[in-house]
Amino acid sequence: MTAPVTEAATRVTQVADGLCSYLDASPSPFHAVDSAAALLREAGFTELAETEATPTAPGRYVVRRGGSLLAWSTAEVGDARTPATPYRVVGAHTDSPNLRIKPRPDWTRAGWQMLGVEVYGGALTNSWLDRDLGLSGRVTVRDAGAPGGFSDRLFRTDDPVLRVSQLAIHLDRTVRSEGLQLNDQQHLAPHWGLGVGRRSFREWLAGLVEVDAEDLLGFDAMTHDLTPARRIGTDGELIASARLDNLATSYAAVRALLEAVESAPDATRRTPSIPLIVLFDHEEVGSMSERGAQSTFLPAWLERIVLAAGGTREDYWRALAGSVIASGDMAHATHPNYAERHEPEHPILMNGGPVLKVNTNLRYATDSLGAAAFALACEQAGVPMQTFVTRSDLPCGSTVGPMTSALTGATTVDFGAPVLSMHSTREICGTLDQAAYAAALAAFLAPRA
Repeated sequence: MTAPVTEAATRVTQVADGLCSYLDASPSPFHAVDSAAALLREAGFTELAETEATPTAPGRYVVRRGGSLLAWSTAEVGDARTPATPYRVVGAHTDSPNLRIKPRPDWTRAGWQMLGVEVYGGALTNSWLDRDLGLSGRVTVRDAGAPGGFSDRLFRTDDPVLRVSQLAIHLDRTVRSEGLQLNDQQHLAPHWGLGVGRRSFREWLAGLVEVDAEDLLGFDAMTHDLTPARRIGTDGELIASARLDNLATSYAAVRALLEAVESAPDATRRTPSIPLIVLFDHEEVGSMSERGAQSTFLPAWLERIVLAAGGTREDYWRALAGSVIASGDMAHATHPNYAERHEPEHPILMNGGPVLKVNTNLRYATDSLGAAAFALACEQAGVPMQTFVTRSDLPCGSTVGPMTSALTGATTVDFGAPVLSMHSTREICGTLDQAAYAAALAAFLAPRA
């Protein structure tokens, strides 16, 4: 007799399937933002251009800046809203380590057509070997009818056009004893054809987006693994995919915002807040760009929303003083083959629940106030919470949390969901964790009084 499917099991499946679809649709940060914006528009969010005036009427809105996105809702606060209403913010990032195409990439060697690439972020470069690779990103093309005379558009091919082939063991017997040693310039250039006289990469890309080569003015092109996201394990308890760091958090944030605005507490509650999510590009390379976490993107829009409500600069700073930001990035699950690399008193279990991330040297922004806000969100959502601390003799990674905390002065907490093989082309996370992750973030965005 087949056991009945519970509501909780149905939710786990829905979130897992939704995440896999989002991952497959988002090979680049630009596609990740496009996919997120589509989900929000389907739920009634209105997309704005940054050049438009910020709406004064309550509503649900989304805006993008390249590979970054920001969305919020003032519709649920109702009459309780004032210009100084604080925010509840969930932040994540859309970029992942990969191989990106150089501006003049074409060269030949030993009869092979090669492309020059740069390693973006802290990639596990060995994981890019011997894989079928596609290309995606953004192109900028000549457009006489557009401001400045140019416009941009997304491109993507899932044809296996590229491969980085590994050297046979017969030609390097030391690889087993000394480990694989890769030089980024010499060993990671993908090949994509044979012979001479072939069309250039720029000509190929122009054909892909159906413009003349002379009208292709620029491109942001990157490689992606063609293996789709899928549930693995005998019971499907894991999800394997590229870009889990950090699209799993981006998807959870979008889903949490949608759930928060549908289940917001009564508008007359004592401490109303505006739920908002921000998905930054360029976290993997330091966030110093016009759309990274160190940019004006978040603080400018927080202020614009206050001013659109009739507030002043004073109201803006008052709103920030009462706001709480949750900075989301994936967390290291304890690796069964390398358990000694983890803090022994803080094991992180796959499918053990969302992870509070703490670092005394402020690589994470968490303090006791932020930790309390996240703990209460997990409690409200009915999910367990784990706590990550790195070993004292190992360096610690960082997130967008310290940057957003410094730029806004708001209480900030860093959190994540457990993952193995971080920065590989193929990471894994827990299926149960994804539903718990989204539920905790929804509770954070819409806290009960």
